[in-house]
Amino acid sequence: MSDPTSILLCGATGLVGGECLRLLATDPAFDRVVLLTRRPLPGELLEGVNGSKVEEHIVDFQNLPSHAALFEVDHIVCALGTTIKKAGSKERFRQVDHGIPLAVARQGIEGGARHYLLVSAIGADPDSRIFYNQVKGQLEKDLSNLPFRSLTFVRPSLLLGERSEFRLGEELMKRIGFLVPPAYKPVEARDVAAALLRAARDDAPGHRTIESREIPALAEAYLASTSS
Repeated sequence: MSDPTSILLCGATGLVGGECLRLLATDPAFDRVVLLTRRPLPGELLEGVNGSKVEEHIVDFQNLPSHAALFEVDHIVCALGTTIKKAGSKERFRQVDHGIPLAVARQGIEGGARHYLLVSAIGADPDSRIFYNQVKGQLEKDLSNLPFRSLTFVRPSLLLGERSEFRLGEELMKRIGFLVPPAYKPVEARDVAAALLRAARDDAPGHRTIESREIPALAEAYLASTSS
């Protein structure tokens, strides 16, 4: 991918989204990085970020057509996501993890974006009995019906990284992760971000699903290519 390329990122305040921003800031393959947020990003997240390349825009995610010009990009990376506990209800969770990512995708089609890349989840399945996996799977299904030239779903297992809040499950997995089958091993958020951007750089046409066990190798390949 030698030509200058623009990319829009949703979810930069999250674990994977923040890592995407850090990587994009130094990746020469992307000359314009558009950040969509509901509120100004924390100063520490923007520290060291190339201001001439990165644009931060505060938007109303319930009225994306009013921000239509921001969606005139080549790629869209969606790292939006929450938990039912944080959302407060299943309805609110569905809105954040399904409604908004789908609205972003539809606006991206209007803006001419060719590649949509989603942070999904291991076990995503619209027919799952697990509500979380069901919502993720329904989003994948709905996105697959949109006319993107390229569509990439990354399905990480439990994410590891520096969070502001304590999560007991993550702390336990750090200690017993070696006992987990390879397909379900926890993955570093930075590796998920790197795998996403590797897929964006490859920009292969068609629909691609990257399972959790594939993420480390793709991340290694991306980081090697950007350090050379």
